Amino acid sequence: MSKVPPIILNNGVEMPQLGFGVWQVPDAEAETAVATALEAGYRSIDTAAIYGNEKGTGRAVAASGIPREELFVTTKVWNSDHGYDATLRAFDTSLAKLGLDHVDLYLIHWPTPARDRYVDTYKAFEKLYADGRVRAIGVSNFLPEHLERLIGETSVVPAVNQIELHPHLQQHAAREYHAEQGIATEAWSPLGSGKGILEIPAIVAIAQKHGRTPAQVVLRWHLQLGNIVIPKSVTPSRIAENIDVFGFSLDAEDLAAISALNEDRRLGSHPAEFNAG
Repeated sequence: MSKVPPIILNNGVEMPQLGFGVWQVPDAEAETAVATALEAGYRSIDTAAIYGNEKGTGRAVAASGIPREELFVTTKVWNSDHGYDATLRAFDTSLAKLGLDHVDLYLIHWPTPARDRYVDTYKAFEKLYADGRVRAIGVSNFLPEHLERLIGETSVVPAVNQIELHPHLQQHAAREYHAEQGIATEAWSPLGSGKGILEIPAIVAIAQKHGRTPAQVVLRWHLQLGNIVIPKSVTPSRIAENIDVFGFSLDAEDLAAISALNEDRRLGSHPAEFNAG
């Protein structure tokens, strides 16, 4: 059984606070990686149409033998499929690749403001939600200004906003806005990129203090902030390590030391400017 506690989304649906991401995992490897994650106790899997690994993810889910109601599967609509009808078609394609009859969370991958179609896209999400084909709907990489417009022009407040979030980009304003609106914050690239964040002396020191790894310290920081987090790895030992973060807690001194690391520095694109696809 999974030991990951749930976050209760704004529609009452429970989502595991820690899940497994498969960004940049080739489809041929995704089946093995997801199977390893499920064996390690993960029950939430995060994929996307653009990742090209929905089929491998679906095969692992099917082969796991885990009851569907114990799993939480997220996928995302890509930028080129924005618009009401295109989104409905894209969802059907994703569902077929996953081999599922519903997904637990469907996200708009980027707002792509130059297209100006994200409201129409979200209205298609509302139909999918009303039809029971998704258990919750949300967005990814949306700024508060995009969320404000979306909330003003649609009827279902997004359950989740998945954004880049790590010690160098702590997203204070976004997290505060999400909390005001009842939107859960989900962190992508929660450990940053490469070894940079994991080699910061303050994080290394906290890890040594608790007898943990730097990655476990950063993931624990996310959890104590209330973020949903989806670390990615294809290495079995790291997959197991990343879920083993519920047997210790960071104290106020630890949290303050990590809070001081914020540089508002992005690794990925800025949502106001990214319109590719």
